[in-house]
Amino acid sequence: MNTTTGGLRAIAMLETAKGLLVVAILLSLLALFHGGAAVTPGQLVGQLPSGLAAHFPKVFAFIASGITAGQFHLLAMLAALYSAMRFIEAYGLWYARTWAEWFALVSCSVYLPIEFYELAKGFSWIKVGFLSLNLVIVLYVAYVLIKKRSARRLIKEGGA
Repeated sequence: MNTTTGGLRAIAMLETAKGLLVVAILLSLLALFHGGAAVTPGQLVGQLPSGLAAHFPKVFAFIASGITAGQFHLLAMLAALYSAMRFIEAYGLWYARTWAEWFALVSCSVYLPIEFYELAKGFSWIKVGFLSLNLVIVLYVAYVLIKKRSARRLIKEGGA
């Protein structure tokens, strides 16, 4: 396994972890929503590590603020779709598929403007961490794609 494949597999594991996290949150919320549990958003947030807890009250407040069953099911379907996309991307990156590399480049790049905007609204190390991680992934995947393109060009010119 070369370093390019190793890096792509590391990103694949990260994408798998993101997909699993969303599935775990989705299943937990489904259990709460359908179980009629008397759990407040504050109690859910209290279970998170302090750094993450600061960013989640708005999400739980939204979910708990009179969301209808239909809206919740739409949210659940979107979360399931997001997880499926993360798993498909992880599969493609694990096996070094070019389509997955392009998909990773686009899917990570989409979040950069949002992360820059959030950082501009107020500094936090979590925001810097997410932005840095995304930038590293985008730059690495772009490097892999450029390297593959150069290799294909050399093979094509050498074969001509």
